[in-house]
Amino acid sequence: MVNQLKEQFGYYFLNGQFEDIYGKTAESFQNLVSFEQFRALSLDYNSDVSNYKYIVSNTFQGLEQYIWVDDTYTKAVVVAFDDNNIIQGMYFKPYETYPGSDQIWTKNTYSMPISDKWYVFWGGTNEFINYHYPYEQQRYAYDLVKMSNNETYRNSKLQNESYYAFGAEVVAPADGVVVEVLDGINDNIPGEMDEKNLAGNYCIIAHEHNEYSMIAHFKKDSICVKTGDKVKAGQLLGLCGNSGNSSEAHIHFQVMDHQEFLQAKSLRIQFMVAQNPFRGI
Repeated sequence: MVNQLKEQFGYYFLNGQFEDIYGKTAESFQNLVSFEQFRALSLDYNSDVSNYKYIVSNTFQGLEQYIWVDDTYTKAVVVAFDDNNIIQGMYFKPYETYPGSDQIWTKNTYSMPISDKWYVFWGGTNEFINYHYPYEQQRYAYDLVKMSNNETYRNSKLQNESYYAFGAEVVAPADGVVVEVLDGINDNIPGEMDEKNLAGNYCIIAHEHNEYSMIAHFKKDSICVKTGDKVKAGQLLGLCGNSGNSSEAHIHFQVMDHQEFLQAKSLRIQFMVAQNPFRGI
């Protein structure tokens, strides 16, 4: 039943097999939502749905997330299974997409601003795998972390130095000219965020075709390039930190159509190696 539930959740959910589904949910879920509440919510959500279609799954930090959408692509159901095939989370939400901008790719090709293996924490073309997606200025941005054994840190999660990404090298994603650098902002205590300095320490590089890459959340005083410098793809820019609107060490990377990131539109990135990275990759 478990494997079938994973693979055919949309069918079971739409056809009212709520007891089977609820029986596979975690105790913490059941403490929040009674079976009667779950059944009523599900019936209401399914009232105008004729079919659900599975669109994508990804595995991250021990959870396997499946996303199902209805036949009109207006409703989504997201289900997260743990290693024991117990449903740890489930939520229903409108499925909003931006097909127009999804088809506008960068003219240049880029690499991720890293030199070894990292993981996409957020990235993709829907908000369930990329929380940036609803916001035009950062719709196609990526948040990158480093992991080992499904964790982003070792020992204490309250120290920046415990995070595998903290202090790791960050490099230029393509040839260009540095047009803006901000450094000197303190790294946050993990779990806290600096909402006054959204990008924290960051670097913006101008590329051909009026495209600009932005790499944010550098470690304080680690950026080793300055405005006006010409950089080559793969050249060291600085070290990953936890500055700005960041709760743990990671790198934010996006390409946009304007140097001023609060005024820009994010562009979907065409990568050097044919790929379409999304959360969990």
